[in-house]
Amino acid sequence: MASTIKHQPSSSGEILQFLIKYNTIFIFVVLVIFSAFISDVFFTAVNLSNLLKQVSGIGIISIGMLIVILTGGIDLSVGSMVALMAVAFALLVNIFALPLAILMTIIIGFSLGSVSGYLVAYQKMAPFIATLAMMTVARGMGFIYSKGSPVTFKTYGGLDMSNFANNSFLGIPNIAIVFFIIVILAVVMLRYNVFGRIIIAIGSNEEASRLSGIKVNKYKFLVYAISGALAAIASIIVASRTNLGSPNMGMAWELDAIAAVVIGGASLNGGKGSAINTLMGVLILGLISNILNLLNVPSYPQQVIKGGIIIFAVLLQRFENK
Repeated sequence: MASTIKHQPSSSGEILQFLIKYNTIFIFVVLVIFSAFISDVFFTAVNLSNLLKQVSGIGIISIGMLIVILTGGIDLSVGSMVALMAVAFALLVNIFALPLAILMTIIIGFSLGSVSGYLVAYQKMAPFIATLAMMTVARGMGFIYSKGSPVTFKTYGGLDMSNFANNSFLGIPNIAIVFFIIVILAVVMLRYNVFGRIIIAIGSNEEASRLSGIKVNKYKFLVYAISGALAAIASIIVASRTNLGSPNMGMAWELDAIAAVVIGGASLNGGKGSAINTLMGVLILGLISNILNLLNVPSYPQQVIKGGIIIFAVLLQRFENK
């Protein structure tokens, strides 16, 4: 009597598929374990606090980059916007009360982001060109208003941004808490809010979204404005750590933000990505820099290694989509 043998899927194949699907988490866990092995100081409170402080500014602009990329766009201006907004905040806080200076800085960031949004959404300019132009303009304006030198500031009346930016709450740096709050808001927006679902739909199929009655131009305009506002928040955090705004701040941050979003599994074609995975991408980049610094690796090789990580992440995405 012939017996039938039911084909069972290969356990190794299932494991491989699992690792590909959750590659961001896998890379993060491996890096944490590796860091713990190579350095005794990695898990110290001081090192972990410094790590969170270092990634918070880039992390905030990465969330802005994510929502732009979800629509199929790109924002190359965020690094230069951080520099310009840091200078603007330093100048404003020397004139106005701290809360008003913060509000005005965010409004300026939103307005400059709106310029990019207008060019992309209503003038049909390619996002790469529009934001590349804004990147150059913002950096130049930062140097003009600062006269090429860092602008120092100090806050009074019991409101000291330096104390806030450099202190912690329950062991977590205050600026990291701001970053985490923004991540949570982004998660809620993308998963449970109509706005988030619409920008994902636009990135997935812009023409179908337009035919279904969605005001595509309005939403594409808004994502760049929001990215500008988040760049302003990041600039306030960065400037407050040292009580100065410099036109040299945020150099190449746009590339780190794009890298974090891509490592987090987002598609540069739009329509795919999440805030949690972008958070993981930010932490992965931060871990890589932290590990290399602990090993005293010079900055130039660090750039090569980061580039290799990005290529690896994109290749994993291709396997995931097969």
